[in-house]
Amino acid sequence: MKPAKKSVHLKRRGAVLIISMIFILIFSALAVSMATLSDANVQLASNQHKVNSALLAAQSGLDITRFWLSRVLISGKTNPADRFQLVIASLNNDLQENGISNISTYSDGSSVIIPSVTLDSEAQQSFSARITPLDDTCRVDVTGQCGSITRTIRVIYQFDETANTVFDFGVATKGPLSLSGNIDLEGVNVSVDASVYIESENSNLALSIIGNSQIAGDVKIVNPIASVSLQGGQAGIGGETGTDAIDNHVSFGVPPSSFPEPSPGDFAAYATNILDPNTDTSADATFENLKIPAGFNPTFSGHVTLKGIVFIEPPNVVTFTGTTDITAIIVGNGSIEEESETNQLIFQGTVNSSSVDQLPNEEQFEEIRSQTGTFVMAPGFRLSFGGDFETISGAIAGSGITFFGNAGGTIRGSIINYSDEEMDLSGNSDLYFNRSGLTECPAGFVPELVLLYNPESYSEITL
Repeated sequence: MKPAKKSVHLKRRGAVLIISMIFILIFSALAVSMATLSDANVQLASNQHKVNSALLAAQSGLDITRFWLSRVLISGKTNPADRFQLVIASLNNDLQENGISNISTYSDGSSVIIPSVTLDSEAQQSFSARITPLDDTCRVDVTGQCGSITRTIRVIYQFDETANTVFDFGVATKGPLSLSGNIDLEGVNVSVDASVYIESENSNLALSIIGNSQIAGDVKIVNPIASVSLQGGQAGIGGETGTDAIDNHVSFGVPPSSFPEPSPGDFAAYATNILDPNTDTSADATFENLKIPAGFNPTFSGHVTLKGIVFIEPPNVVTFTGTTDITAIIVGNGSIEEESETNQLIFQGTVNSSSVDQLPNEEQFEEIRSQTGTFVMAPGFRLSFGGDFETISGAIAGSGITFFGNAGGTIRGSIINYSDEEMDLSGNSDLYFNRSGLTECPAGFVPELVLLYNPESYSEITL
């Protein structure tokens, strides 16, 4: 039997190669597409990173700008039209005094420009700013940059009044302070109300406490090489004595605070009743809106009642030896630079003080009743208190201040000494400071203007 023959069909050669090439092309196209998509994603991520970095640079610039603008202080008497120029001058002076060389300003006529400030050279981050005056406000545009990407933040600053920082202390003196005898400086509500600020730039002995005298609050001293002398077992600060009192409650080399600018001339128009040189000042008498002309040097020895404004022209030595009831602001029309023995205000008797908002509802007191917060404002006058008082209804400011004998009581405000000479408290002059709720600048002192950032004005814009 013959074997069966098998039928053999010849296969087409090269089909597998073609299919392989097709798949290679497909996968290559997919690879190229994925690579292209990946590059696009990387580029998008890089761009988004730069956008975020630019915005972060703008926010950093905003914080830096806020810091320096928050330090700007100008007089509250500044004409609104001149405020912006003084703001920039104050900013430039502050930058220069602190050795800041990488931040500068220039004007383009309508705005002040802070040119590019490098934040991170490797990341190519920087910021610039434009400060533009708008009526009684300032607009600040801060532009952050990362590479070629920029983002801008816009905010508004408003002018706002602030009381001088020395009103945060019970006693603030440019000269040294001396306590001797049985002196207590206490806070009525909290001990910080009796804190003390001393500049003492011309004397290295800034504070001397002798005997049983105590300061309840802490002491801040500007002079970095100043010293404090405590003599006597009970001489103390902040409730402690000896080296513990100094180590724990005295700070040296603190930044200087701003003393208030007095403006005694603001009260001149209210003093319409001129003291007659023939007046018997030894008799009991009532004076309203009194003006004491220069050179009178009166001594009031009777029971005297003062209402409204007492305006004293220099030179003058005005003395009260009897009981004095005061619902008034006593104003010495001197200047801070003037320190003369010919200008004095002396209280040797009992003082009963009330705030001017307690004045009668009469026409001559209409504008005075709102002028609260000040008892005596007498730059260029030496002030001496030797009698007792229950409450002094406002701040006391002069150029040389002395408390002696049994002078003491509650002071509703601060004691401000403009003199570089020693301020002396002696005898049994216990002073109790009550500064609770005092937030406004006392009458007659020029408040300072600050630039207040308005957080609600924050916006991200496209320039």
